[in-house]
Amino acid sequence: MNNFEFYNPTRIVFGEGKIVELNRLIPKEAKVLILFGGESARKTGTLDEVEKALGHRQIGLFGGIEANPRYETLIKAVEQIKQEGYDYLLAVGGGSVIDGTKFVAAAVNFEGDSWDILTSGGAKVTSALPFGTVLTLPATGSEMNKGSVITREATQSKRAFMHDSVYPQFSILDPVKTFTLPPRQISNGVVDAFVHVMEQYLTYPANAPVQDVFAEGLLKTLIDIGPKALATPHDYDIRASLMWTATLALNGLIGVGVPQDWSTHMLGHELTALYGLDHAQTLAIVLPSMLIEKLPQKQAKLAQYAEQVWGVHDGSDKQKALQAIELTREFFERMQVKTRLSDYNLGQDVIEPLIESLTKNGMTALGEHHDITPEISRRVYVASL
Repeated sequence: MNNFEFYNPTRIVFGEGKIVELNRLIPKEAKVLILFGGESARKTGTLDEVEKALGHRQIGLFGGIEANPRYETLIKAVEQIKQEGYDYLLAVGGGSVIDGTKFVAAAVNFEGDSWDILTSGGAKVTSALPFGTVLTLPATGSEMNKGSVITREATQSKRAFMHDSVYPQFSILDPVKTFTLPPRQISNGVVDAFVHVMEQYLTYPANAPVQDVFAEGLLKTLIDIGPKALATPHDYDIRASLMWTATLALNGLIGVGVPQDWSTHMLGHELTALYGLDHAQTLAIVLPSMLIEKLPQKQAKLAQYAEQVWGVHDGSDKQKALQAIELTREFFERMQVKTRLSDYNLGQDVIEPLIESLTKNGMTALGEHHDITPEISRRVYVASL
């Protein structure tokens, strides 16, 4: 196991009816801007519930944050905060709303061009407004981490940043809020959480049995409950397990002391930025092809994954690894997330624009070994057709 430092200050308030805890969690004197996505937050009653819980505090609203939050939209929230004097933010929604809120929180007092927050990966951030979250969509883990991914429409760039100041102060996780989600969002959430675990787990053995067993448990849980979450949308226990698993998949714990990959995410981000695919769709497309491409480097861990997660014990390590990759693809398909570019009407003509965008954004040495060059990325995209 490698040396590491672990820090996570986010308070999790979990369970049905916990939105009332906002009154305890947010300072009484705070002037709160509530950030959210579409009108579903209002239609389902969640926004009304939030506003009621905030009591007599001064509040404002900022809606319209997209599924892939856009820089151009978020800058408008920054301007509203400066004009109206909000000192506390509350994200009500899924990972995109929370990611957007993190950027807004960091950008309000940022000196210079706020896009530098993204281009520097967060290195230039010095402070952020305090904020909390009310999670309505289990998927990204953004409710308990310090990362954010933002898209700039004008340049078709999707960039990430991380900083300790954008950990949420608290996150309220009420599984009941997932009952009205469309099946597509549940499917995407399961795949997103699954690949988050894989990026931290499926690299090479690092003598970290605690992290491995934890990661394998999360993967097995998702395989078990994913189809059930689609089949029984009002099963509280299933939705509770999904919500907590997605949070644990990317709260930093399983990634400490071990190598991490994230190349699937980087290639996937370009598919979203250029062609508008859902984030989880891009992960389902890229991951199987990436695992096959990197089979020689990942074979030992893939064989472990085959045995511990899928119960595959027969054959050589290579045979077990290949079977595990195919079972992974089948799981994504079972979750109703297609795994080929052609499934989304994308063909050979998209390959070169994707490679050009990867190169433009500096994604030229990816993976746990930093050896995934644009040429290797090209092969992965081609294999994903």
